[in-house]
Amino acid sequence: MTAIAGVDAARVREVARMLAPHIRRTPLIPTPAGGFLKLESLQPTGSFKVRGFFAAANIVDRERVARGLLTVSAGNAALACAYVARALRVPCRVVMLDTAPALKVNGVRDLGANPVLMPRDRLFEWITARAWEHDPEVFIHPFADDAVIVGHSSIVPEILADMPDVERVIVPVGGGGLISGIALGFAALKPSVQVVGVQSDGYPLWQQAFATNGPPTLTPGTIADGTSAPFNPVMFERLRALVHEWVLVPEAMLRRTVARLATEVKVVAEGAGALAYAAMVQQGSSPRTVAILSGGNLDASRLAELLTE
Repeated sequence: MTAIAGVDAARVREVARMLAPHIRRTPLIPTPAGGFLKLESLQPTGSFKVRGFFAAANIVDRERVARGLLTVSAGNAALACAYVARALRVPCRVVMLDTAPALKVNGVRDLGANPVLMPRDRLFEWITARAWEHDPEVFIHPFADDAVIVGHSSIVPEILADMPDVERVIVPVGGGGLISGIALGFAALKPSVQVVGVQSDGYPLWQQAFATNGPPTLTPGTIADGTSAPFNPVMFERLRALVHEWVLVPEAMLRRTVARLATEVKVVAEGAGALAYAAMVQQGSSPRTVAILSGGNLDASRLAELLTE
């Protein structure tokens, strides 16, 4: 089953109201490219992920949540899961790539959670085997959980409140949870809005998946580590149905865009966070276009490297 039932205007607004005490209402800011940036990098953990994890944890029975939370993540979902677990005063464990940025691994530890580092192949085997089913914690899938996706739809009422005449929203895509939530939110509240998905040519997972009608064999070669999720057949069908347009950004341009955001817009964005703005610059933009800056968790050494290239 690929559809998420009951995501109408009332549900989107209700989820936004429920999340309001736990998240930040992030601003839209104008950019030199002509459109606007939605700064999800200003969320408590530096990315949009807290929206989905609070939404998912909120619907789980309190006795089950007391056992703790568990997720798998390249970094930002791990931070969100740890943050939500700390807010709920429950344990947390996160399975992470052993190549995850130190900033994110240390952030998970600082929030009181336990990061479990695995090589990419072993981590994907852990996912394929659904190993979490044998663990005591409540597992929250970082992008394919219905409640997580609906939680991300809470971005939409904020955009519409600040820009009622929005025409186009550009979204970075990894596993697909963020863009699915945004597309569902606009379908419920303003269906005329075009939802555009962006990936780097260093890991064009969904572009190739749609071209071959199945899972491609790819090795990530991108600074957008937050988009290096594995292929998921449920998300494949959802994204094919929900996303209006796809854009591929050259990796070299993405690297330049991180530096441009820091120097021209005065905003720090990680690789995945800069993808939508890179697409906005690449394609040109109208004043009624919004690019989602999904995260700002960038190691200082990587930022220095990109600024000096």
